[in-house]
Amino acid sequence: MADANARLRLCDLQLAQGSRTVLEHVSGEFRDGAITALIGANGTGKSTLIQGIMGMLKPIAGRVECSVSKERRAWLPQQLALDLTFPMSVEELVMTGSWPSHGALKGYCAAHYRKGREIMARLGISHLAHRPLGELSGGQRQRALIGRTLMQEAELLLLDEPFANVDAETVEVLMRVLRDMASEGATIIVVLHDMEQLARLADETVVLASGHARWVSVESVLQPLRSAAPASFLSQAIGGVSPC
Repeated sequence: MADANARLRLCDLQLAQGSRTVLEHVSGEFRDGAITALIGANGTGKSTLIQGIMGMLKPIAGRVECSVSKERRAWLPQQLALDLTFPMSVEELVMTGSWPSHGALKGYCAAHYRKGREIMARLGISHLAHRPLGELSGGQRQRALIGRTLMQEAELLLLDEPFANVDAETVEVLMRVLRDMASEGATIIVVLHDMEQLARLADETVVLASGHARWVSVESVLQPLRSAAPASFLSQAIGGVSPC
């Protein structure tokens, strides 16, 4: 059933990388206060869809409708996109989350620093506050990046494989934080490959295959896999999608 109050919806969206159409006729909405998993084989357009939603990639056709202010939209890219040679500490990275609303050239006030310390404590990285990003483990960096989105008070959060190359403890911390954000009303979209993580985290699923997308329940993805379904399941799960 369509949610008239959804703050993010896609209407007959078509996206391309260069001259190659990657996704077409993508229509659907992302429920507020829910975590939606994007799944599909490599090259099916998961990162492309994130870029389109974030406005980094202009649609060939259709549109992205988003009523979340730009100051409250956040994107957590794959860790490979980070420049670890840039001289920035954990605390400095977390504090940059205030830039979209506060401005990058203004100094921080006592309330900003207090909030930053509270966030680092929540993520278990207080002892790393002054550690350069290049000296951190993958899990520590991922916690710092999530800290930046908490500082930003993100209401729309997109994450590209956030659990890749991180330790089990960090996975647990990040899952708890994401669930807390969703319970507070945030719209969260996360690219996942691990079916156990899908089962534990996601409320809804968008399956990408053959240039199309389909919104399906988490159980409809997991049940055939539990029954040793053929590898072609994801392709079979895709059907026609009606435009808005």
